[in-house]
Amino acid sequence: MEYAFTISLDLPYEEAVPRVKEAFQAQGFGTLTEIDVKATLKEKIGAEMEEYVILGTCNPRLAHTALDVQREIGLLLPCNVVVRAADDGWTLVQALNPQVMVAVPERDELRSVAEDAETRIQAALRSLTA
Repeated sequence: MEYAFTISLDLPYEEAVPRVKEAFQAQGFGTLTEIDVKATLKEKIGAEMEEYVILGTCNPRLAHTALDVQREIGLLLPCNVVVRAADDGWTLVQALNPQVMVAVPERDELRSVAEDAETRIQAALRSLTA
């Protein structure tokens, strides 16, 4: 099983980030956090890297349902979306495959939540490439 869904966008990073947020918002995922990995690594350890942001997105209904099944599932919720600059001027968008939250704890009760989340994530990614 692939643990990430990845798409490439023919957009500069600066234009891609707000579009990714909008696409996930349209599928019920609000952006709760935004971690500028490039800036953080530069500030903390002086490391250089491409533009790279981790968006903490959440669909409250899906998260609540999953957490009711198993509280520890918060560690595996499909909430992280990575947006990063590629060398060719394109931007990569990556989202966690929600099936991870079924496979790792081996809890079939989470399957319907994972399927709903996957449908929404795939729709968000498709809307970005349409």
